[in-house]
Amino acid sequence: MPRRRELEFDEIGYWSEIKLEIIRDYAAAYSRILSAQSAPSLHHIYIDAFAGAGVHLSKASGGIIAGSPTNALFVMPPFREYHFIDLDERRVASLEEISRARSDVEVYHGDCNPILLRDVFPRARYKEYKRALCILDPYGLDLEWRVIAEAAGMGSVEIFLNFPVADINRNVLWRNREGVSAEQAARLTRFWGDESWRDIAYRPSSQATLWGDRADEKSTNDEVAEAFRLRLKTVAGFSHVPVPMAMRNSNNAIVYYLYFASHKPVAAGIVQEIFAKHRERGGS
Repeated sequence: MPRRRELEFDEIGYWSEIKLEIIRDYAAAYSRILSAQSAPSLHHIYIDAFAGAGVHLSKASGGIIAGSPTNALFVMPPFREYHFIDLDERRVASLEEISRARSDVEVYHGDCNPILLRDVFPRARYKEYKRALCILDPYGLDLEWRVIAEAAGMGSVEIFLNFPVADINRNVLWRNREGVSAEQAARLTRFWGDESWRDIAYRPSSQATLWGDRADEKSTNDEVAEAFRLRLKTVAGFSHVPVPMAMRNSNNAIVYYLYFASHKPVAAGIVQEIFAKHRERGGS
């Protein structure tokens, strides 16, 4: 039997540490508010669809940093259930080790798209007084729109969502769109939900070419991000989607946008305050 490779923890930078703080701060507020509700009493659930190993290494300090699943396990008052999903069996083993003393945790090995729809979201039905906070933090274009749409349609699920603009630009939104492979374009279509991204990502150039015509030019990252924000509202159906936070790398280039989407205005207000706090620290 082949020996399983040892797990190497992901190294994360400043912006990823900010993301973890944002999610931790909101998860604490969310659990506190829902735990206090008694008329009716609500059963609240924490879901991490791309959970990782549960811990990371800091690029700045070299030290261990708790990942979002580990942070969630220490939230007080606790969530009633935790569901952690990852495709990598070594990360799953790490999650199982971290949570082995807990009876309120389920860890899943596999593709989160069918697992969420088949096994996890049905545990958060609105009519059963269930509510859920779902973290959708894919490594790239690995999430399917049907998951986002289902979360919105349930009325009981709030999401944090990583919109991986670096992956999108690197593999799909080229200046020469004719050179993009059909396979890469299909990845964005699955994430976006349809092919309307093609009309949003490009616009007629304001300058004519030597031949007098006007070639298309790429829309900016912020323009694409705003179109996706509106899509979360008007197509998926979330009632409240604040302007996302742009998360950057060490060169100050945007790597992804962190969205929050909910049906509750109070929830959106809390997240906007948390976003504002971190923007003042140097976030954008």
